[in-house]
Amino acid sequence: MKKIIFIVCLVLLFSCNKKEVKETTFSKNEFKQEIAGTEKPHNAINYSGYYKEAQQYCKSNNLNHNQFILIDLGVHSGLKRFFVYDFRKNAVSKSYMVSHGCGENRWSGTESKENPVISNEFDSHCSSLGKYVILDRGVSQWGIKVNYILKGKEKSNSNAASRAIVLHSWEAIPTDEVYPEGTPEGWGCPAVSNESMKEIDELLKTDKKVLMWIIKS
Repeated sequence: MKKIIFIVCLVLLFSCNKKEVKETTFSKNEFKQEIAGTEKPHNAINYSGYYKEAQQYCKSNNLNHNQFILIDLGVHSGLKRFFVYDFRKNAVSKSYMVSHGCGENRWSGTESKENPVISNEFDSHCSSLGKYVILDRGVSQWGIKVNYILKGKEKSNSNAASRAIVLHSWEAIPTDEVYPEGTPEGWGCPAVSNESMKEIDELLKTDKKVLMWIIKS
């Protein structure tokens, strides 16, 4: 009889310990899920092929040999995705926040923060991919009142000039990353924050005919 009672006690003890382990494991998994939901994703995209092609393109087309700008619209808009690449140092010297076009979504919203629609069509309010040459410095009604004319060099962005696609600043664009929130979307222009534009303006006033390449990785 005592032996039977002893075995029953062991079974009950084992069951309780197993239940506690399950409950503890579940709690840890829940904690991990909560952390994963708020953690900023690591941007591990290898742009070396783009850098090499851009350098060759600049040499072949008599563009600025010091640096170029790469904008990756495949990156979440709440993260920095406007990169100034220094050919001399073979490294990114600056990175900034930048907007993309809202398309059929509401202007200044963030609905397409993860996957913007791309188009070269008139009145599409979309961003266009491809290589651009940054030309003359002009006056803007936005931001710090400075813009730069963009000339599309490919079929995918051939309407840039007639669509009035320019590089400018906008008060709505944040300077720092806001992920998982997005950056306000405009009508297709690559717009940066006022503070960022002040730095970019100094760069472009010194270096002429700079290549801007907009991609979607």
